[in-house]
Amino acid sequence: MAGKQGRQWRSMCKGLVLGTLLTSCMILLYCLSTPQIHYSLPDFPCFPLCRVPVPYSCAHRPSQLHPKPTTNGSQQTPSQTCTPKVDIMFMKTHKTASSTFLNILFRFGEKHRLKFAFPDSRNDFFYPSLFQRSQVKDYRPGMCFNIICNHMRLNAPEVAKLLPMDTSYITILRDPAELFESSFHYFGQLVPFTWKIPGDDKLTEFLRDPHYYFDPQGFNSFYLKNLLFFDFGQDNTLELDDPQVEEVIGFITERFQLVMLVEYFEESLILLKDALCWELDDVLFFKLNARKGSTVSKLTTELRAQALEWNAIDWKLYQHFNQTFWKRVDAYGRRRMAEDVAELRRRNTEMASICIEGGRAVEAGSIQETAMQPWQPFGQKSIMGYNLKKNVDKAHRKLCRKMLMPELQYLTELGVNLWITKLWGHVRDILNW
Repeated sequence: MAGKQGRQWRSMCKGLVLGTLLTSCMILLYCLSTPQIHYSLPDFPCFPLCRVPVPYSCAHRPSQLHPKPTTNGSQQTPSQTCTPKVDIMFMKTHKTASSTFLNILFRFGEKHRLKFAFPDSRNDFFYPSLFQRSQVKDYRPGMCFNIICNHMRLNAPEVAKLLPMDTSYITILRDPAELFESSFHYFGQLVPFTWKIPGDDKLTEFLRDPHYYFDPQGFNSFYLKNLLFFDFGQDNTLELDDPQVEEVIGFITERFQLVMLVEYFEESLILLKDALCWELDDVLFFKLNARKGSTVSKLTTELRAQALEWNAIDWKLYQHFNQTFWKRVDAYGRRRMAEDVAELRRRNTEMASICIEGGRAVEAGSIQETAMQPWQPFGQKSIMGYNLKKNVDKAHRKLCRKMLMPELQYLTELGVNLWITKLWGHVRDILNW
């Protein structure tokens, strides 16, 4: 027994030493490879008053984009024509089906030959640091971009200086209790203070007395408290009655043309299609990065209440935009919305029958192509993926592969060098060894 335990300890120490060395090398290489571009930044937030945006769009107009007739409210009567909007800032929040929406944006951008502002060497803009223009791949002052959509911690003035004046700002929120459960599962092992939580059901134990376990200065602690508010560039440990909370809600209301909701994702896409003057084909989707059901903790009424209390700022944020969301649905027309959602579902089901082997997602171990394997949480294989049908007809083959492609693989295909992300993946494999 002692010999077995000794081997386990040696193996663990070996993994930790190798992981530390590789991580140190990764950080050093990144520092050496990142261009040092310095800017004089205003204090955050200064919001619209400090915006000095790019004054024009670099989209290929009008040859690739054709005006289409719009409908007026719930009457569905043609009114005036509109031109599809192509300058988009998508604030990609964590654990909110945002990878699914990113796939929609990638396909739309490719279709219209748009210019993406991508991160350099990794799949996010050096999160959790506040966004800086210098983090954009190959950025030079005066460059024109159409779409920015990768994970960032919002720095509104910097984003505004990167994109055209009439850019459409879009984001997505999720019920904070469900988001907290998902974040705890996905990121929990990367938050050191969770390591001391006893028992098998760490989430329940944490919510029993979160103030006892939570360390606001702890590494990666932001993942487990008011993560939405943190993503928007704010202090996630503020008290609920702090005036800054209302100020941020006011800013998001003013700046963002659409705040989508995960729980009503299809309705959100219909509102998006209407707001951006897109076609239904532009918002077809398959659900990406979904967890297998056995790994999802079912929150009891008590646990849900505790999670919402712990994430009170996110809950306030969500409640506000839940109300504005349904006001927009009413303005669109409930009956019209139901009909459009039914058509979207019909088209998605049709595409699933064309593209997906077996018609549904499968567990990671059953995915046949390495190129279709999604990124997994540390030490787990809980994220599901798809197998592309082998006999897809030529007309749909390219579209099917794009719709099923995980985020990291799609980024690579679009020309992003993800060497830091890939190196971290190798480090994780060693630590799991």
